[in-house]
Amino acid sequence: MIKKLVIVFIALIAFQSYGQEGTSSPYSFYGIGSLKFKGTVENRSMGGIGVYIDSIHVNLRNPASYATSNLNYYNNESRPVKFAIGGTYSSVDLKADSGSDKASSTSFDYIALSMPMGKFGFGFGLMPYTSVGYKLESLNDDDDIENRFKGEGGLNKVFLGLGYHVVKGLSIGIDAQYNFGNIQNSTIEYIYDNGVPIQNQSRESNRSDLSGLNFNFGLSYTTLLTKKLELATTFTFTPESDLVSKNERSIATITVNSNTGQEFVGNSIDVDLESLGLLKTDLVLPSKMSFGLGIGSPRKWFLGGEYTVQKTSDFTNDLYSSSITTYEDASTISLGGFYIPDYRSLNNYFKRVVYRTGVRFEKTGLNVNTETIKEFGISFGVGLPLRGGISSANLGLEIGKRGTTSSNLIQENFINLQLSLSLGDRWFEKRKYN
Repeated sequence: MIKKLVIVFIALIAFQSYGQEGTSSPYSFYGIGSLKFKGTVENRSMGGIGVYIDSIHVNLRNPASYATSNLNYYNNESRPVKFAIGGTYSSVDLKADSGSDKASSTSFDYIALSMPMGKFGFGFGLMPYTSVGYKLESLNDDDDIENRFKGEGGLNKVFLGLGYHVVKGLSIGIDAQYNFGNIQNSTIEYIYDNGVPIQNQSRESNRSDLSGLNFNFGLSYTTLLTKKLELATTFTFTPESDLVSKNERSIATITVNSNTGQEFVGNSIDVDLESLGLLKTDLVLPSKMSFGLGIGSPRKWFLGGEYTVQKTSDFTNDLYSSSITTYEDASTISLGGFYIPDYRSLNNYFKRVVYRTGVRFEKTGLNVNTETIKEFGISFGVGLPLRGGISSANLGLEIGKRGTTSSNLIQENFINLQLSLSLGDRWFEKRKYN
């Protein structure tokens, strides 16, 4: 197990050293950034569904997954300790009526550990919650730069969870999730004299340090309909919670190098946000609920669907407001599954490979210029077994689009390449002899 963990931490360092902002989406300009998918590469390769739960993979979408049935592989005495880590490389083509561009980003997606404790299961880990990363420009009637916007940062989530195996097929669980991070953005307003930019421009800079606690409750129930057919159902609920935002704002005069874009600050003053009632603000994180249903043959195939709804219309942010932006309730429909030709095959490795696919349709909850921002993705993936039978390397590919070119907006056509390691081992074993 130690050798495996060394490989994992090398992979983690590689992801972090190569990492940029976790997104290059212009839509991360709004709210607290683009929401990151909460789940593993295995989930994402099946359209994002979390309804399938087994004893050898970490499932980050439902805390009830920490407590599952024991494995026949271990003489029905215990479950393995499960470790998972994953990351994503994204390539995005940006299209608008006025032109097009390309962007890319690399992100660390999650690191998590799940440990069995009899009928209980314990899980903890770290993952991004939101991500901000954009560089935008608006033009005036003469096609000169009017404003330049830049943002970076985002929220991370560290979680601690507990699951309980109530009776055969039924598990419940809870995650306590602490969100923390910061968002930084700036706006430069360009002023011209007879079509020539003046030497000193003005820049507004903002920084928000955010923190807050929320909870996620989960339930999972599976039952055999026949000897070879299994029904799975899941339910999760995240109540509404608050984020505390400690804010800073400054106004500066700057000069901008026209060749490199580098900014040189002249005079700068800090805005008295306390007098405006904005030094410390509360942000409402909306409640979220999901239902999942699936059917399949254990260790052979599975097909499922999941519906998620979030009360994004309740989101508020007093520090940043825009007359062109509103929030509406978000929803996602996900469909997907997997197929294993023969998990017991000894002479054909590819028969033991897990083949996954899925599709999702999403309303993000963001409305800009009266246009509802929607997202679509179709995904494919494979789980490549590693020696020992309960560990795997997982590869995923997702192709999709977000947004629209209508109403002077931007459409993103994206390709996400995902990689993860899912490792399992037995740390606790009953002694056969004294």
